[in-house]
Amino acid sequence: MSTRKHAHKAAMAAATSAVQAAFSTSASATASPSAPAASWWSLLVSDVHCVLQRDPAARNLLEAWTIYPGVHAIAHHRMAHALWTRGWRYLPRWISFVSRCVTQVDIHPGARIGARFFIDHGNGVVIGETAEIGDDVTLYHGVTLGGTAWHAGKRHPTVGNDVVVGAGAKILGPIRVGDRARIAANSVVIEAVPAGATVVGIPGRVVAPQRNTTHGFDLDHHLIPDPVGKAIACLLDRVALLERTHLAAGDTNCATCDDACIEPIFARTLHQPAHQSVHLE
Repeated sequence: MSTRKHAHKAAMAAATSAVQAAFSTSASATASPSAPAASWWSLLVSDVHCVLQRDPAARNLLEAWTIYPGVHAIAHHRMAHALWTRGWRYLPRWISFVSRCVTQVDIHPGARIGARFFIDHGNGVVIGETAEIGDDVTLYHGVTLGGTAWHAGKRHPTVGNDVVVGAGAKILGPIRVGDRARIAANSVVIEAVPAGATVVGIPGRVVAPQRNTTHGFDLDHHLIPDPVGKAIACLLDRVALLERTHLAAGDTNCATCDDACIEPIFARTLHQPAHQSVHLE
C-alpha cells in the first residue's frame, strides 16, 4: 500500500512540474516577438479584467471570477494549451472535455489565443484545433471557428486583434479576419476579411470597408448595415418608377383599374408626375 502511495505522489509531482513548465512555455509562445513573455497567471488576470470593460452587467471582479462561463473556459484552455505545447495529448483533451461539460464552450487545447480574450455568455462557442486568435478579441454565444477540411494542418481561421464576432456567426476555413473587423450575428464567413471591415450575411459580404469609433470597443451591432433590406428597397423604387413611366405613356390599365392596389406604395406613387422622385419609407 505504501509503495502505491509513493508512486501516486511521484506521478502527481511529475504532472505538477510539467504543468508549471508548460505554463511558462505556452506564455512565451503566445506573446509577440517584441513583447516580454507573459505568465499564464497574468494572461488569466487580463482575461478577467477585460470582462468589466466590455460587459456593463459585470459589477465586480468577484462576479467575473465566479459566475462567468467564458472566464472559466479560457482559464481551463490556458492550462490545457500549456500542456498541449509540451507534447501532452490525452490530458489536455480531457481538461477540454471537462470544461465543455461545465461551461458549454468547446475550445480545442491546440488553439492559440491571445491576451484579453472575452467570450460573452459563452454557450455554444466552438474553437477548432488550428484556430489562432489575437489580442482583445470578443466572441458572443454560438460562434464557431471551424474547419473545412479533414486533412491535418492549418484548417481553421486566424482572427486578428480587436475583432468582434456577433452571436451565432460562423467563420470557416483557414482564412484570416483582419484587425478591428466586425462580423455580424449569424453571418457565415468563408472568405478573408480585410482589416476594419464589417461583414454581414450568408455567405458573408463586406458591407462597410471601415468604421471609426471614438469609444473603445465598437459594440453598436444595431448600426450594422442591412444589404438585403437595401436591395429590396432599391428594387421597389425601380418598379414604382417603371410603373409611373408606363402610366404616363398609356401602356398600362392602372388608370382605369377600380381595384385597390395590392401594393400601397404603388398606389401613392403611380399618379405622381414622372419628374418627381420616389421616396420609400
